[in-house]
Amino acid sequence: MASPSLLIFGAGYLGISAAREAQRRGMTAAATSRDPARRASLEAEGIAPVDPLDDAAMQAAVVNASAILITAPPDARGCPGLRALSPALSASGAYPDWIGYVSSTAVYGDRAGGWVFEDDALNAASLEGARRVRAEADWLDAGRGMGLTVQIFRLPGIYGPGRSVVDRLRDGSARIVRKPGQIFNRVHVEDAVGGMFASIARPRPGGTYNLCDDEPSSADVVMSWAADRMGLPSPPEVEWTDPSVSDAMRRFYLDSKRISNARAKAELGWQPMYPTWREGLEAQLTV
Repeated sequence: MASPSLLIFGAGYLGISAAREAQRRGMTAAATSRDPARRASLEAEGIAPVDPLDDAAMQAAVVNASAILITAPPDARGCPGLRALSPALSASGAYPDWIGYVSSTAVYGDRAGGWVFEDDALNAASLEGARRVRAEADWLDAGRGMGLTVQIFRLPGIYGPGRSVVDRLRDGSARIVRKPGQIFNRVHVEDAVGGMFASIARPRPGGTYNLCDDEPSSADVVMSWAADRMGLPSPPEVEWTDPSVSDAMRRFYLDSKRISNARAKAELGWQPMYPTWREGLEAQLTV
């Protein structure tokens, strides 16, 4: 009997973390990339590379996959993963046990610091959030149409090794972006991946889960704590509307909300290893 296999559409930070976790669990892993150099890098890690523009390769990949995870963000035409995977699934007759689509808590929009739950109405305040809303609906429709178990994961900002305020403080690029009253959650990459594997073990068709930490906090509090913990001076401050703040970062600061992870804990038996950003950043200090 073949080993369980995870196919990841989108070999970015989260996707590679999921592939490595699959390998640790004794699964085989495959991941898509249009870049030949990136595919060579995947192969060097023992992750089977797949060119998403190669129809035959995509069909072979879905036939071999017991689970499929889509991490690539949507574009103006919708989800690129759905465009590539839907015809591959139909043409191959493959029937994976589980499909996970990674979305964003941006689908909720701004809640003025209030708590948000999975069944709340979606009110995306940005183009990117609106695209996520559409992609979620498209994947759920596709799952019902093909009889597949599709799960939706809504994630806030992801941090972890090589991607945290610790790294920015170390390289001198850190700034405190001020927006009074703005609050949000985060999730350590290992906890995000852990929630997805918990779902693979307990799949529910159409299941939607917030994967986030237990303690929403403002960005300036987190940055100041990290600088103090590292014995560094507080980084320079800038208002969120300052021209030096990128458009992407400014969009991030549009929303203020507290995200509940109670459903993931109750239904999936998931518990974050890093329940707050303090534990997560402490782990980065030793890397």
